[in-house]
Formats: sequence, C-alpha cells, structure tokens
Amino acid sequence: MGRVVAVVGGGYGGSAVAKALDPETDVVLVEPKDAFVHSAGALRALVRPDWAGNMFFPYDRLLKRGRVVRERAVSADPGGVTLGSGDRIRADYVVLASGSGYPFPAKTDTDSTSEALERLRAAHEELSGAGRVLIAGAGPVGLELAGEIKAVWPDKQVVIIDPAERLVPGFQPEMRADLHRQLDGLGVELRLGTALAGEPPVAPGTAKDFTVATTGGNVSAGIWFRCHGVRVHSDYLGEELAASRTPQGLVRVTETLSVQGHDNVYALGDITDLAEAKMAGYAMRHAEVVAENIIAATRGERPTATYRPSPVPSVLLPLGPGGGVGQTPAPDGEGAAVLPAETVAEYKGADLFVGRFSELFGLT
Repeated sequence: MGRVVAVVGGGYGGSAVAKALDPETDVVLVEPKDAFVHSAGALRALVRPDWAGNMFFPYDRLLKRGRVVRERAVSADPGGVTLGSGDRIRADYVVLASGSGYPFPAKTDTDSTSEALERLRAAHEELSGAGRVLIAGAGPVGLELAGEIKAVWPDKQVVIIDPAERLVPGFQPEMRADLHRQLDGLGVELRLGTALAGEPPVAPGTAKDFTVATTGGNVSAGIWFRCHGVRVHSDYLGEELAASRTPQGLVRVTETLSVQGHDNVYALGDITDLAEAKMAGYAMRHAEVVAENIIAATRGERPTATYRPSPVPSVLLPLGPGGGVGQTPAPDGEGAAVLPAETVAEYKGADLFVGRFSELFGLT
C-alpha cells in the first residue's frame, strides 16, 4: 500500500500535481466538475461558440493509477478530506488546490460541461445582438474580453471603465504604451479613473439597453460584463488548517509550499498567499515543487524544492488571436522582457494553450 495523497481541486495546479504524483503515490483527486475547465479559453468560447468545446477536458485519462472522485470537499484537515456525501478520504498528504471563482464568462459557474456550454451559447446570442458593450474592469480579463469581442465583431462599440488611473500597473512602460496603441487601433474606448456609481439596472451578460451613472458621467450600453472580483475557495478548511489563513482567505505557505505549521499539507495556485498574480502558469509551477517535495518525503528524504515568486511580473495578454502584449523575466535574468503581439499570438493567442492541455489529459 503506497502513500495516499488527497488533492482538493482539479484545476490547473491540482490536475498537474495529481498527474506528477500518480506514478509514485496513491492519488485521490477530489473535484465536483465533470471535466477540467481550461478557463483561459472562456472568453474566446463566448465569442466563438463553435470553439467552446476546446476548453473542456475529461478527467478519465489524467491518472493511470489514481482516481478522481467527483464530489465537493466540505472539510480538509491534516489527516484527510471529508466529502459532501459524508465519506472520508484518509490521507498521508493533503494538497489544497481549490483555486478561486470569478464572474462569468471568465470562469464557468456550474459543475456540468453541458450546462456551461449552454450558458456560453446563450450569452453569445445576447452579446451578438448588442451594439455597444460595457466592460467593468480594465485588468487582464477585461482587456482580453475586449480584444476577443473586437476580433469577431470589429464594428461593435466597446467601452471599458475602471477606477484605476492607469492600465496594468507594475508592468513596463513600453508594454503599457503598446497596449494603449493596440486598444486605440481596435477602437476600444477606455475610461480610466472612472467608477460605476451603482450596478447597471440589468444582469451581466443580458442584452438590454441601459444607462448607468459613473464618476465620469453617464455611460449607455446594450450589454455589460463584470471583469473584477476574485473569490478564493478556502472556506472548507477545518479548524486546524483555517488557522493558517490570512484575513483575505489566502493560505500561508512556506518556501517548500507546505502550509505553515503542517509538514504534510501543501497548498498551490490561487489560494496561496504568494506575492504574485493569480495565474495558471504559476499554479502549474507550484505543482512541480509540491510533487517533488511529496515524492521526496515518501522516500524518507527531506523535501528541499522551493518556490520563490519572481520579482518581475509576467503576463501574456492576448487581444484576439493575432494581437496582445506580454512581459516575462529577461532571459539573462536582468529585468523584464516586453513581448510583441506576434510573440504573444504565437505563445498563447492563436490556440490559448489548448495543445498543452490535450497532452496533460492524455488526448494527444
């Protein structure tokens, strides 16, 4: 009987860590969704429903030895995980990979693939009939949504509002300048330093003409989307592990990504208190470190793999399949490298990493 590892959450980091641990441990992946959702594809799925099937990957080929339990974790502690059914998974190691929620359409809000596809198709119908789109939030999600809309409907009016005075603070000025240039080229109207005075009088993603007050005057549109408001999923932690949470609900981790005060419990991805953006690429790097450390521990060795956030923030921000901006740490380790639109399209924009996940989920 090998060591049992319970992984809570089958998102980017959870799926990657489960797959890495599968050959050497008895992995149980706890995930209520019927398929992995490649959220980076959600905004393209909204504007191109024929493409939407590309963002769902069944879990049935992810693990060769381990198993995926389609349930919700209602409590996790250093000894294992209790499920919504009342069943308990006793584990030698627990990995907290429960991620975060975000307003639709950037993340789906159902555990069913067929329901998610139906919801995306319905939102597409609403969007296609609207002449002017209001996007609340000028972070990477709002900007990417604007780019996807303009790629399919170049004549649609798109206005983005955000209370912040400038775009993507913390990134290089050249990247910001390129972003402004591309948004101008697409005809996207940007109102920075502008906040909604109240919610628009219609639900997000529903086509209906409205006018809403902002701190910079009234804005009229025929549909709107909320592109801000991350919700960390950590409320299922039992008393012992909940003590390691910050006031924001994030989990405090050590350099080895173990939860503070618990050598056999690890956390990765969006729920960690690491000083970096909540991005899929980081979660998958966390997964490598966690897998290496758990495998070392099962062999009786000391876990020595560490993770430190890069002082240089990274982003690949597509603006439709052929545009976008990006920044990564420079190859020589000194400062930041700003990426042109062609490189962003080549890395991410063209297929949004679908090929990489086909491989992870055994579909190639």
